[in-house]
Amino acid sequence: MKRFLTLLMVFTIYSSFTKKETVWLALGDSITYLNDHLNETGNRVHKGYMTYVTEKKPSLRYINQGHNGWTAVRIAQEIENLGLVKADVYTIFLGTNDWWAGLTLGSLKDYQQGTGNSTVFGAFKTITDKIKQLNRKADIILITPMQRTDFVYINDMHNNAWGSYKEKNGQHLEQFANAIISIGKLEGFKVIDLFHNKQLDLANLVHYKRLRDKTNGAYKNFKYPDYINIPFNADEDEYPYPPQSINMTYDGLHPSDRGNQLIAEQLLSIFNDL
Repeated sequence: MKRFLTLLMVFTIYSSFTKKETVWLALGDSITYLNDHLNETGNRVHKGYMTYVTEKKPSLRYINQGHNGWTAVRIAQEIENLGLVKADVYTIFLGTNDWWAGLTLGSLKDYQQGTGNSTVFGAFKTITDKIKQLNRKADIILITPMQRTDFVYINDMHNNAWGSYKEKNGQHLEQFANAIISIGKLEGFKVIDLFHNKQLDLANLVHYKRLRDKTNGAYKNFKYPDYINIPFNADEDEYPYPPQSINMTYDGLHPSDRGNQLIAEQLLSIFNDL
């Protein structure tokens, strides 16, 4: 009996000093997805933002719900089929693909009135309603899209897109970032505003883009914004972002190790206060 009481006391003391596991569900697009698919970055990325965070906070366990190439609208449309589970913290990192797909942003009224998934505002309402249904006490953190320069997919150069310096379907990416900020203010959610972070300005995303000089056809390293109007031929040209060009992104869009670390630091500043 004495031995049993001693063991019980040791267990109680141990339990009181053992931190309870916190579950973090990260909902996002390819930036989130790539955390666990580093081979798809051409092994240019060695650690995603979720891994950085959980290394600093071992009591935090992440669930990766990143969906490669998906929009917030598609996430909302498939919300009941994604296998989302109850978690203590949810992050929503979406919007860049909605902009590039030319989807209708809508207005804050679409969010307030829950008008459905025909607008990005309405889609965010569907997503946040589902999270509240799973755990009304959960913390929700919104992350705005980053600025993006000319994207060229490392595994298929035909998959490319111009940067956020230019409109798509009459909309600027900044409008999507501001929409997410406005939802955060309305709901009282924490917001990480990557779009307006000076370290992620267009000029800092890559050191240069390597393209053929139109005057003589020789390859040259062009800094932003000098490369904007220089053509890129996916069938004939070399990949325009050699390793030396990597700065906050490795391909003009997706975060590099430096970019992921910056995102992780922003998240940690919030997680440490929760």
